[in-house]
Amino acid sequence: MKYNHNTEISVLIITLNEEKQMKALLADLGFADEIIVVDSFSADNTEAICKSFENVKFIQNKFENYSDQRNFAILQAKNDWVLFLDADERLTPELKNEILVTVKNNETYAAFLFPRTFMFENKVLHFSGNQNDKIFRLFHKKYAEYISDRLIHEKLKVDGKIGILKNKLIHYSYANYDSYKSKIIRYGKFKAQEKFIRKQKSSDLLHLFHPIYNFLYNYLIRLGFLDGKKGVLICYLNAYCIHIRYQELKQLWNKRKKLSPK
Repeated sequence: MKYNHNTEISVLIITLNEEKQMKALLADLGFADEIIVVDSFSADNTEAICKSFENVKFIQNKFENYSDQRNFAILQAKNDWVLFLDADERLTPELKNEILVTVKNNETYAAFLFPRTFMFENKVLHFSGNQNDKIFRLFHKKYAEYISDRLIHEKLKVDGKIGILKNKLIHYSYANYDSYKSKIIRYGKFKAQEKFIRKQKSSDLLHLFHPIYNFLYNYLIRLGFLDGKKGVLICYLNAYCIHIRYQELKQLWNKRKKLSPK
């Protein structure tokens, strides 16, 4: 099956209050045929910044969950090939060239995984569980969609072969302690909602030991200690996310119990 009959690329970005990131990101996307920002009604200057770029199509859509928002964005793209980027991700010149060459010459793959380099306050995070991270960012929209039962850490379902690009995407995920803590609290609550929808119950035993296991696994087995102080912080915050998940899940079930008829 040939996937390269239309080699133009639509870049898709979903946003909420990303004024600190958007100017640098959008200024570096001149290679794209189309740039679409789907915003969840930001309260900062995200909209104004996006609209200051003539080549950017800015759309606002109510946020329900990450999977639905990404699928909505895909529907807005005019081109077959879409490149999803988060506001805190950046392309290197080598990666941009690889993307263009890949789409032009590809006749084999329906989607591509990107390896990522994680940044902690503008310094590379080498270990701490992130060293083997890969994520879908480039795919043919007719052969891929995000599974709607995932509220967070959305999963792309691909009908076809999957390739892996060589050059790494730069991910400025950890700007500072407070911003990342806010992010993982939000992620933990979404994950709890997923489990609640699937009727999974909270467990006091897992609530106690799962975060501890997660910290030790990432800090010792996945060599987080080699990242120094930042490794301690990242491994702790990732474990804290799991704590929030169990805490929120327990609260959801307690609320259900109070509201259910006797």
